[in-house]
Amino acid sequence: MVFGTVPGAARLHLVDGVALLRPEEQVFSVILKGFANQQLVRNLARSTVEGRENTVKAFTAYVNAFPWQWTPAMVDEWLGDLRSLRDLKRSTIRSYSEAVRAFCHFATDPLYEWAATCEERFGTHPVQVVHEWNTAVHVQENESDAKKRPFTKAELHAFFSYCDDEVARIRAFGRKGWLPAFRDATLFKTAYSYGTRRNETRMLDAADFGRNPHGAEFGEYGRCQVRFGKAKKGSPPKRRSVLTVFDWTPDVLDEWFTEVRPLLGTDGNPAAWPSERGLRIGCQRLNSRFVAYREALGLDDGLDFHSFRRSYVTHLIEDGWDPRFVQEQVGHEHASTTAIYTCVGSDFRTRTLRRHLDATIAAALESQNGRLPNA
Repeated sequence: MVFGTVPGAARLHLVDGVALLRPEEQVFSVILKGFANQQLVRNLARSTVEGRENTVKAFTAYVNAFPWQWTPAMVDEWLGDLRSLRDLKRSTIRSYSEAVRAFCHFATDPLYEWAATCEERFGTHPVQVVHEWNTAVHVQENESDAKKRPFTKAELHAFFSYCDDEVARIRAFGRKGWLPAFRDATLFKTAYSYGTRRNETRMLDAADFGRNPHGAEFGEYGRCQVRFGKAKKGSPPKRRSVLTVFDWTPDVLDEWFTEVRPLLGTDGNPAAWPSERGLRIGCQRLNSRFVAYREALGLDDGLDFHSFRRSYVTHLIEDGWDPRFVQEQVGHEHASTTAIYTCVGSDFRTRTLRRHLDATIAAALESQNGRLPNA
């Protein structure tokens, strides 16, 4: 490959022999543009590219220096402040440091000629400033907040009951808000019914529900086709089909799709959960509704929308469903990932212990009775 022809290379963004009015700012800007182009050709999502770009800009503003002036000590100070002053999560801090690492890797790669360009214009060049010895090491697969947990079955019942009570209360006052409240209540129940993530649930269309020939008792709602599953880096959303397992789920969905959803004026809108002002409901609206209900019930903040998914896995395992089936339902590539979500309750552990103890005692008695005739 010829230098200067790859996406993100210096020769594609700077013209030789042309003077710049603000050379430092302009060179930094075009390096960022080259960094973005290089990521886009790797098929990374635009949200990922923009997030990394914003992180690099934030670091540049914090240290008040351009990339060819950066040092590892600047990274130390920046990450230290992020942790001590802003109290960011470990995973967030690591993503920030990885964004700066990726940018430095790009800017120092001879293939893109940015180091040579900076040396020519400023007498110095970018170096890699993010190393293993000045950043946290990713040593375990699960870095979620320790407070995060699934609902207990009693909490989940109380939450769904509150959802229904709110619909009845708002409707009793003759307010239009009962329709969005009904929509959100059904959406919450659906997220639990199929163990779906927030965006997976939000992006469902009415056509994504269908029959399961091996579960005729569920009627038109025997399966849910998830089309916007969590994607791997550089890949499109991952699809999966989730089978209905709870006998109450079809009744909830049928009431919504046949009786309530048409009242929102959904002609031509394919979304399962249409918004009053747009195609479909937004994440912020879901979060605010969830938090309002959680606080009204006095539940702790260890419960979030993702707790529906944690609860789905936990409750199926507690009820004796095959772990491999549960893994396939939630779309985990590895069983170890499903195990992270499995937070079985004390009742389940007690029943499991009792079952094994009873089996041991029964086996011992049977063995003893078998020896009695020969005593």
